[in-house]
Amino acid sequence: MSKKLYHGAAYYPELWDKAIIEEDIRMMKETGINVVRIGEFAWAKMEPEEGKIDLHFFESVINKLYEHGIETVMCTPTPTPPIWMSHQHPERMYRDGHNQIMVHGSRQHICTNNRYFRERAAIITEQIAKSVGKLPGVIGWQLDNEFKCHVAECMCDTCNQLWHEWLEQRYGTIDALNEAWGTQIWSQLYQSFDQVPQPDPAPFLHNASLKTMYQLFSMDKIAEFADEQAVIIRKYSHAPITHNSTTMFSVDNERLFESLDFASFDTYATQENAHAYLFNCDIWRNLKKDRPFWVMETSPSHAASLASYASPHQDGYLRAEAVAAYALGGEGFCYWLWRQQRTGCELPHGSVLSAWGKPTVGYKNVLEVEKARKAIEPIMLESTASQADVALTYSDRAKVFMKTEPHEGLQYKALVNEYYRQLLETGIHRDLIPEGAELTGYKVLFTPFIHYLSKEYIERAQEFVENGGIWIIGPLTGGRTEHHTIHTDAALGLLDEIAGVESLFTFPMDGTGSNGKAFATSAPLGLWSTVFQPLEAKTIGEVESGIAAGKAFITECVRGKGKIVMLGSLPMEEAGEKLLQKLFVHYAKEANVDLMTDVSKGTIVAPREGNGKRIWVIVNMNGEGGTVTLPDAAVDVITNQSVHRGMLEVKPYEYRILQF
Repeated sequence: MSKKLYHGAAYYPELWDKAIIEEDIRMMKETGINVVRIGEFAWAKMEPEEGKIDLHFFESVINKLYEHGIETVMCTPTPTPPIWMSHQHPERMYRDGHNQIMVHGSRQHICTNNRYFRERAAIITEQIAKSVGKLPGVIGWQLDNEFKCHVAECMCDTCNQLWHEWLEQRYGTIDALNEAWGTQIWSQLYQSFDQVPQPDPAPFLHNASLKTMYQLFSMDKIAEFADEQAVIIRKYSHAPITHNSTTMFSVDNERLFESLDFASFDTYATQENAHAYLFNCDIWRNLKKDRPFWVMETSPSHAASLASYASPHQDGYLRAEAVAAYALGGEGFCYWLWRQQRTGCELPHGSVLSAWGKPTVGYKNVLEVEKARKAIEPIMLESTASQADVALTYSDRAKVFMKTEPHEGLQYKALVNEYYRQLLETGIHRDLIPEGAELTGYKVLFTPFIHYLSKEYIERAQEFVENGGIWIIGPLTGGRTEHHTIHTDAALGLLDEIAGVESLFTFPMDGTGSNGKAFATSAPLGLWSTVFQPLEAKTIGEVESGIAAGKAFITECVRGKGKIVMLGSLPMEEAGEKLLQKLFVHYAKEANVDLMTDVSKGTIVAPREGNGKRIWVIVNMNGEGGTVTLPDAAVDVITNQSVHRGMLEVKPYEYRILQF
């Protein structure tokens, strides 16, 4: 991609006549939009009848945009197969877990594993790549749109056959599967792979192994579909390929992005949940470390559909989002959408222009984003986002295990997002990293809420500890095997041994009156918890009351040059936040974490490096203003004014860029 910061929007020229397209391009130039994403829902425009593909319209639009300085991310239109593919073909359609077959008219209504769909998807993708892949205006590709956004695991006959093939590849023999899943329970013993059911409706709950493996199978298959499309496009285009994903969908993002070139995501986090927006930036920055990420979709004002809506952003928040994204390693900041749709199911959704071509309530904030982009672009291009000293592991596969075993309605994303918020508020700069990420350069590693830890992950984390790192494990981590069964050697399997503890009990602490004390702070304890008997370890936190009083819920064990810390239970309520944040800061200081700032709640510091200089991008995200303590005197890069060491006040939604 070009060496610039991109400011863009999703655009649907197929919905408008020539005069409106001309006016849109004129307004885009005025607004500062320098890239658009097109094509993801336009299969019927490209191929109105089976085999009759005409892409001249899109070639013309891309060329016209480029003539006016606007580049294009081209999409494959596979989320919305046309009516000729779906009409009178229920066998091609997505079937949900209640055996309901989808109908035409929304999106993602066809099973992406259906062989005929895959054939036609490959044909249209190849024709698009041939037609526009060499056009100078095409600077990137997006595959499909939001894989598994409205759907999860398909239960159609095609998927059933592929499921059996996947199981055979994974386990080799049916005896191996029976042994791994423990299918003697409830007479679930299988005699062949084709007898293993999909997790369709049943009188009670399915075997945990069956439910979890089917989700992993589905994730593998959607990633394979992305792989196929990427291979086709690369035959005709050198432009990098991405997909607009999120952590909300039923995909394994780490696996999905393996074969893609850069990471991008969609987010509609409201200003009240600014930490959820930053959460996404910190994940996608680390999915493809060799390229900047893109915010491929966010609303310029509010999200909405026929069924719901969110409140519009306060003035200034959109600019804060954009500056934070660029500062945290982003290259593109894009809206859904440019011109409000006049038809369909998302009529009320926020946009840059209304359906009648006038500025919307968010328009002035889009102009503020463009003003900020121009101001910060030289600085961003001459520097890079700093790697954090602290890493928090994020795992979509952990999300699967918790979806199978949610206890009392637990959701992995919600748990890890809240944990992240509390870490964010300490002022510790952090990376959210996938399970397979390199640990080199980190000083503290957090691994919460991951039921199953692979042997490979544990070995890398052990090496990290031996070399001086501090590894903080739990809560709700390590208690399940890869097949979603319980360990039979120790409650947490290998973790008991390496952490120098015996896990005595695992049980739900909620409602038991359990309080724990650590770091001179007492707090209620909750969630499904583990309490320990230290062996080589020492007690850091002790249960003060409840049915496990006197047992350890936090332990610390020296291994090599580093330490393993076990957090067996989640501190709850306001006192629990205080205790957990004390734990974060205690071990960050012990590990000599450098990227830790004294910053007020709702304000962030995004550290960057360039030309041998340290740069802090300071952004207030909560609209209340805040303060940052500067360790040294600095220069404001935007105004070129000196800034004294000590406390710096930041206005509501203000950003400052300081060079030390």
